[in-house]
Amino acid sequence: MNKLLLIKNAELFQGEKDLNKKKNYFEGWYFKNINNQRGISFIPGINIDDTGAKAFIQIITNNNSYFIDYNIKDFKFNYNPFYIRIGDNIFSKENININIEDASQKLKIYGNIKYSDSKNINTNIFLPNIMGPFSYIPFMECNHAIISMENTINGYININDEIIHFNNNKGYIEKDWGCSFPKSYIWGQGNNFKKTNSSFMFSIADIPLKLFTFKGFICVLLIGNKEFKFTTYNNAKLVECQIKEDSFNITFEKNLYLLNIKSEYDKGLKLAAPVKGKMTKDIFESISTSITVTLKKGEEIIFSDTSNMCGLEIVQK
Repeated sequence: MNKLLLIKNAELFQGEKDLNKKKNYFEGWYFKNINNQRGISFIPGINIDDTGAKAFIQIITNNNSYFIDYNIKDFKFNYNPFYIRIGDNIFSKENININIEDASQKLKIYGNIKYSDSKNINTNIFLPNIMGPFSYIPFMECNHAIISMENTINGYININDEIIHFNNNKGYIEKDWGCSFPKSYIWGQGNNFKKTNSSFMFSIADIPLKLFTFKGFICVLLIGNKEFKFTTYNNAKLVECQIKEDSFNITFEKNLYLLNIKSEYDKGLKLAAPVKGKMTKDIFESISTSITVTLKKGEEIIFSDTSNMCGLEIVQK
C-alpha cells in the first residue's frame, strides 16, 4: 500500500509491513458508542514486541473493563472497503459486529451497531488529519487520527444478558499507532451536548522527538458544520492547564478566540497501553464524564454547553 495513501486514509491498517518483524509496534482503533445513560467502547488492535505479534480487543463500559487476547492469526484486515476482523468480530466505519465469550472474565457479549451520517474534521494534503504536518514524520512514537468526530448509531450490544440499546445516538471513532503512548497526557472527547449538536476532542501530551521532548496539543470543536481548531502547528497557545486529582481546567487561545474545557472527574477503569510495543502500561479511562466547553470571541461567549458520556484519560508522570 502506498505510504501517502495510508497517511491520507488513516483508518486503514498502517502496520502491514511490520507484521512479520520483531519490531516494537502497536496499532489500535477506538470505537465509542453512547446513549444518554450508558456507553461501551471497543478497542481492537495488535501489538508486536520481542516475543512476537498478538491481537487483542479491549472493552470499556460505565462500570467495567476487559482485555481479551487473540492469536495474531485471528487478525484480518482489508483496505477497500476498510474493515478489520479479530476472531468473530468485525469493525468498520459503517458498522461493528461483536461476538465474544471469555469464561475467565465471565464475559459474554454480542450484538451489532450501524454507523451513518459521519462528520469529521476538515483535511487537505498539508493537514491530512488532526496531527497536521506531524502526520508526515516517520519516527513519531505515537500517531493519532480521528476517523469520525460524530456519527449516528443504531443497534444494540448484549453484555452478560444486559442490553444497551442505541437509537439514533452518537458514536466516535479514532485510532493510534506507533511504538509507545506518551509518558504523560490528557485526552478527552464528547459529542453528547445538552443544548447543541456539537462535538469536540482534545489532547495534550509530552511528545518525544529524537533528542528533545515538547508539549504538543490538539483540540477541535465542531459546532454544527463550523470547525474551530487549536493545535501546536496552527499557532494556537495553551494558556492554562490545571490538572488536579479530581478536576481539570484547560484553556486554548488562537487569535481572538479562547476555548475553555473543564470538568470534575473520577479515576476511571483500567485499560492497557503500549510501551515499546508491549501492552504493559496501566491507564485509566472513563466514558461517562461530564465536560463543559466554552468558546469566547473576545468578551463574547459564542458557545457554552456541557456534554455527558465523555471519554477521558489522564496519565501523569
